Amino acid sequence: MTATKPDTPVESAPRDAVAPDPVGGARSERLSALVQQHGALAVLVAVSIVASAGFDSFATVDNLSNMATSSAFLAVVALGMTFVIVTGGIDLSVGSLFALGGVLAAWGSRYGTAVALALPLAVCGLIGVVNGLLIARARLAPFIVTLAAMLAARGLLLSLTDEGAETYLVAKGSFLAELGQGTTLGLGNPVWITLALFAAGAVVLRRSRFGQHVYAIGGNEDAAALMGAPVARTKILVYALSGLLAGLAGALNAAWLASGVTILGGGMELEAISAVVIGGTLLTGGLGHVSGSLVGVLLLKVIQNVINQIGSLDSSYQQVVSGAFLAVVVIAQTWLGRRRRLL
Repeated sequence: MTATKPDTPVESAPRDAVAPDPVGGARSERLSALVQQHGALAVLVAVSIVASAGFDSFATVDNLSNMATSSAFLAVVALGMTFVIVTGGIDLSVGSLFALGGVLAAWGSRYGTAVALALPLAVCGLIGVVNGLLIARARLAPFIVTLAAMLAARGLLLSLTDEGAETYLVAKGSFLAELGQGTTLGLGNPVWITLALFAAGAVVLRRSRFGQHVYAIGGNEDAAALMGAPVARTKILVYALSGLLAGLAGALNAAWLASGVTILGGGMELEAISAVVIGGTLLTGGLGHVSGSLVGVLLLKVIQNVINQIGSLDSSYQQVVSGAFLAVVVIAQTWLGRRRRLL
């Protein structure tokens, strides 16, 4: 006969123990990602509905068309800023490059539209390339490099305009003036140009190898280098793109105003950063999309328009509200990011 081992007691799980719910965790993670990416769109829709109900002149064709056109220039700058921030960088020079691009376009318009557009693109793009080289090759901090570029561009602007005393005009009836002031299907030409740029930017960022490198560098630069991504070249291209778009936005704005105004662009870099972050792009890099930046720009412009509609509020409240929105969005992004890591 063979001896049988006594049955060993099996410990049962406590009755109050709750097994993890992978389905619920995945659902929560998807919800967090959805809020992070499209929360600004929901706020934009809600604010627009309230404003339409509260102000008779808000939803008029003229007001919406004016908002769209005035938003186009900031949106073009924010498009370039989106690429920069996704890589984990920052570009403080875009406001000065915007003003410089406008003055160069107005000055060059006397020699034809081709010169008026090529000159700001070449100069501002070159400054962007220098920013990228110093950041990528010399390993300097983006904040310091672009701050120096901001001061240099503003100094060049003042030297071209005799310390702001001279204003260059865009001739009426020229193709450049028509590009900025004309309309197509009821919308200003700058709006259509902006939409085309954002469509192209979305394809490049989401569907191209260059866009994959941009995301990889923002997520983990060292890991991206180990994977064979051209880190330095991508950074140079990103800052060159930011400079090009800032110069183009300035040229379009000069065409719209029919002059190169020297006092524009002050604080525009902060507006662009705010719009990009409000649109769901992480300041730390690695996550973002250009459509969110467009929504962020529109949300800021709608808020400004609502404050103007109220009439009794000072224009400085626009900055207060924009700053409050930015603070709320950054806090929400941080909380959602921690929540997604825990799930």
